[in-house]
Amino acid sequence: MSPTRPQTETAHFWQPAALPGVDLLRARYIGHTFGKHTHDGYVLAAITGGVEAFHYRGGLEVAPAGSVALVEPDRVHTGHAGVAGGWSYRVLYPGADQVAAVAAEIGAAPGTPGFAAAVVADPELVGLIVRTHRSAERDQALAAGTFLRLALARAVRLHSSQRFTRTAPQAGREAARAARDLLAARLTQPPALEELAAAVGTRPFPLLRAFRAAYGLPPHAWLTQHRVRTARGLLDAGEPPAAVAVAVGFVDQAHLTRHFRRIVGVPPGAYRRARRTA
Repeated sequence: MSPTRPQTETAHFWQPAALPGVDLLRARYIGHTFGKHTHDGYVLAAITGGVEAFHYRGGLEVAPAGSVALVEPDRVHTGHAGVAGGWSYRVLYPGADQVAAVAAEIGAAPGTPGFAAAVVADPELVGLIVRTHRSAERDQALAAGTFLRLALARAVRLHSSQRFTRTAPQAGREAARAARDLLAARLTQPPALEELAAAVGTRPFPLLRAFRAAYGLPPHAWLTQHRVRTARGLLDAGEPPAAVAVAVGFVDQAHLTRHFRRIVGVPPGAYRRARRTA
């Protein structure tokens, strides 16, 4: 019988280049405790394992796996394990101005959004926070910015006390087409979501809505599809997969293979061999 591995704590805190102004934390804590403290921005903590407990607004909150802890700016809170095994989580620390900007883009009344509940059971929001982290870890600015805004919009729309009194700003099909053309032209160095929206004269959230309405996918997913489509043409011409991966903007051949197989159904090497023998 093999001995049980001792549990260890890990923590990685960083501000990714893909998300300017947003801090991220990925951690597993067992015995660690956070004393009373505040943040000047918001905290959205997706609990991915175990249970976190924290004192907040005069009570004890318990956040199990699959839930999200929502802490408002300048609110005193603590943090500690809610069970013996501790907890794992991925955290977003967006600024108050960033959350307010997203709230405005989805039609919320002016003001700083507040959350009635400090812990919400929302697996979809957990997934958006995790995707934001993973995209930032891969330095995929377009995807990271998209998932961040979707996460903030969901938190504000479903869990805040903010009233929605205004019509959300809209972007037209022309903006979506211009964004698509810009992504195609900058295949290897795509702009971040904020830059893309500014380049076509709109805001990020209206662009996301318009782009999905026009092409059925958000910009980062369309970009992946277009990269794979372009890769097929290069493979048809006999280019090796490693060179193709770089030419279309993937990090490496493994990155190309993962997306190529998901979309085409076979790895790029097998696809190239089949085309050469056809």
